[in-house]
Amino acid sequence: MAAAKLSAADSEKLSKLQSAVSGLSEISENEKSGFINLVSRSLSGEAQHIEWSKIKTPTDEVVVPYDSLAPTPEDPAETKKLLDKLVVLKLNGGLGTTMGCTGPKSVIEVRNGLTFLDLIVIQIESLNSKYGCNVPLLLMNSFNTHDDTQKIVEKYAKSNIEIHTFNQSQYPRLVVEDFMPLPCKGNMGKDGWYPPGHGDVFPALKNSGKLDALLSQGKEYVFVANSDNLGAVVDLKILKHLIQSKNEYCMEVTPKTLADVKGGTLISYEGKVQLLEIAQVPDEHLFEQLVTLRLVTGIGYVTEGVWYLVNEFKSIEKFKIFNTNNLWVNLKAIKRLVEADALKMEIIPNPKEVDGIKVLQLETAAGAAIRFFDHAIGINVPRSRFLPVKATSDLLLVQSDLYTLNDGFVIRNKARENPENPSIELGPEFKKVANFLSRFKSIPSIIELDSLKVTGDVCFGAGITLKGKLVVAAKSGVKLEIPDGVVIANKEINGPADI
Repeated sequence: MAAAKLSAADSEKLSKLQSAVSGLSEISENEKSGFINLVSRSLSGEAQHIEWSKIKTPTDEVVVPYDSLAPTPEDPAETKKLLDKLVVLKLNGGLGTTMGCTGPKSVIEVRNGLTFLDLIVIQIESLNSKYGCNVPLLLMNSFNTHDDTQKIVEKYAKSNIEIHTFNQSQYPRLVVEDFMPLPCKGNMGKDGWYPPGHGDVFPALKNSGKLDALLSQGKEYVFVANSDNLGAVVDLKILKHLIQSKNEYCMEVTPKTLADVKGGTLISYEGKVQLLEIAQVPDEHLFEQLVTLRLVTGIGYVTEGVWYLVNEFKSIEKFKIFNTNNLWVNLKAIKRLVEADALKMEIIPNPKEVDGIKVLQLETAAGAAIRFFDHAIGINVPRSRFLPVKATSDLLLVQSDLYTLNDGFVIRNKARENPENPSIELGPEFKKVANFLSRFKSIPSIIELDSLKVTGDVCFGAGITLKGKLVVAAKSGVKLEIPDGVVIANKEINGPADI
């Protein structure tokens, strides 16, 4: 995939930008060259065009069914050998702002007063204690989460786990109007900068010195996952498979449901496995032409029938799996590819507005790197390995009796017969964690719940059981309180009389 040559106008643009960036003292030389490289690739229009006819569904050799993996070793000494080759890396650059929290999202309390970070530490500690191994935890922070995380990590100083932190790159936001860095406009605060997506994990590992340090300790694989995915725990079966098969890269995928239609999917393309994201899909396969069905009636009139909108990419029939962003990557391979500047992942343009100024962020995603590694595979894992908490509706699921906590692992209650979780939709009154918690005296029992939609000023008492399909909609200006101890099944509730 050769980069296109820049036009004279774009070359001049890039040259001016480079000159402006060279004067920014807040970032390192590595960050400056990484940023200019990204902008140059973007200007050149370098993009991989997918020929739809060449897309093939991956075979079981490429996307391995989890059930086909060999069992974990029975001998604890063998398990220790496997784990001593592993590093766990959590992507910790996100803030909890969407859920009304300040600071890193990983310090939101998830269950029993424990945060995401507490649970991660407890999980790895229990592995290290059980097998006498040394699995370190790395946290990739952004400049937004670095200071807070440093303070939080101090509380684990006496734990049986090495914790390392490093920062992903800090790039200046680009002003759309004149293609200059926003910090050069006098905006020197945090708003002038952005972290360039989790695709930056590979160069950031190398630039921080962490990669070489880990390799010198004999570490071979890094397990990368989002810090808010409670299902992303160390899996010995996967680790053993990768070491034995010499796979340099593995992406965990899981079967798509209608809730996951936007997630990237794995395809076989020109003999390699790669990630297909929604942004790469040609329009005609994203939204097929609207088709009008013309019906001829018995007396000869033509009437306009039903409009059909076919959305091929989002179909759960054609693309049955999606990327969980749980990734297992060989450390030597990362070093080789970063040093050769070979990881040219697809660029994701992310337009924003800061104080009325239109700016652009260019980002990359770690999953897109799959096509650059040798013997890369996907593993089709159970849905239990994908349990992200993106909103308070997800928090309701994981705080409920649907799950229990054991050694830091959030484990699904076997009493629920439906393999899928209930669909939960909470109104804006529940969006912030503090408001959400204030509206539940205790989290209801939802083992037999199929769906719940709550709108308006609603509060839930203690010891409530919810079953089937429920809609709870308070009338405008009226507070609706669901009393303690009630059992509600398959109802629409608009007022006390409906309970």
